[in-house]
Amino acid sequence: MFHATTILAYKGKEKAVIGGDGQVTFGNSVLKGNAVKIRSLHHGEVLGGFAGSTADAFNLFEMFEGILNEKKGDLFRAVVAFSKAWRKDKHLRQLEAMMIVLNRDHIFILSGTGDVVEPEDGMIAAIGSGGNYALSAARALQKHSALSETDLVRESLMIAGELCIYTNQNINILEL
Repeated sequence: MFHATTILAYKGKEKAVIGGDGQVTFGNSVLKGNAVKIRSLHHGEVLGGFAGSTADAFNLFEMFEGILNEKKGDLFRAVVAFSKAWRKDKHLRQLEAMMIVLNRDHIFILSGTGDVVEPEDGMIAAIGSGGNYALSAARALQKHSALSETDLVRESLMIAGELCIYTNQNINILEL
């Protein structure tokens, strides 16, 4: 089983932010501690994060960005088209992988099984091994603190890094 990451995205009043830890784990070994699993897409208008293998991430990000360009940056239309394409590809749909993509208006969780999920609150999404830890921390910090969007994502990922053995505290953050 491949355990590799924690990705957290938060769409607040001032900014849309995505963050990810840097640990890549295979079995009971840490392969790398400073991987970057998030990226800016479509001329810096969309952010994305990936949980799964690195080679798969590059292929799926490239595929998504191509569709996003075809849809002229319309994130909603792009995620629907991407999900269909991902699910129809007999090799790609077998991946145990997930993505989060967001802009200032929308946030989505995507999977190879065809899932396109907009979080119920429309603000916070997390994937990966430590995703539930980061999501719980973000919800608590959102309700009980006055942290900026960037600080909320950073602190939530730091908490996940304390709890999940497949997550470290080498955090990367991007914001819109």
